Amino acid sequence: MKFSVSLYSFFNAIRGGEITPLECVAKAKEFGFDAIEAVDFVIGSTSPEEMAETAKELREEADKQGIAISSFAASADLLNGLNDSGDRKAEIERVKRMVDITEILGAPRMRHDITMGQKGSPRSYAALVPELAESVREITEYAAGKGIVTMTENHGFFSQDSERVEMLYNAVNHPNFGLLCDIGNFTCADENPATAVARVAPYTRYVHAKDFIIKSYYDNDPGEGAFQTRAGNYLRGTIIGHGNVPVKQCLHILKRAGYDDTIAIEFEGMEPALTAIRVGLANLKRYWEEA
Repeated sequence: MKFSVSLYSFFNAIRGGEITPLECVAKAKEFGFDAIEAVDFVIGSTSPEEMAETAKELREEADKQGIAISSFAASADLLNGLNDSGDRKAEIERVKRMVDITEILGAPRMRHDITMGQKGSPRSYAALVPELAESVREITEYAAGKGIVTMTENHGFFSQDSERVEMLYNAVNHPNFGLLCDIGNFTCADENPATAVARVAPYTRYVHAKDFIIKSYYDNDPGEGAFQTRAGNYLRGTIIGHGNVPVKQCLHILKRAGYDDTIAIEFEGMEPALTAIRVGLANLKRYWEEA
């Protein structure tokens, strides 16, 4: 098993001037990670050319530190297009350029969003799957030519439930396409994480470890730092092991299914990022051994 950390986990520290994205590489190495995960909006850019240059610098720093880049995460909306432009073809081509960035990074896989949902005239997820699958297949066929696996994640509320991402996976039906299983994100759709992980484990090519403090809608509103699930319950990101997500049980399910590749921490809580990442890694390694 290899352990990675998403640069998104450092985001509050980066935004606060505590650390730069390049400095996160050495910090991840210091904490004992095997790899880092790059994220489009964290590494930053205003053009594809600038992003390519930033990706090259990140890879050089990773090589210098002797640490791998496990994956690249890119935003996308294959239904509505970039900034709701409605130009799906242009969005597919833009996501292909993100595959090119993944190649520069030297990462073996890329995760991209699917859609935040139909705008204006809502249709069910199942009704949209055929056209979404066609777009996803075009992207993964392009990536296959570069030896890069593409994935979608249970993310963004609309494409979040285990049944939905399983449906999309089966519709795409391509050996180069798989699922990124985010253990914590199923709670955003009010789904039991253990049950959901058991469903998607056979299709999982990469894992995000995440924890949330979960409160019912009928509890007091926790206020700042929390957000609501699809059904109105409250979630707040926290250190792995400090919340209500059954992380060790989910790891047991993945291990039983034969998963033995990379698990990346994705922390998005209010605690100091560096402390949260360090403690989270210690807990995650222990849970994996115990699972």
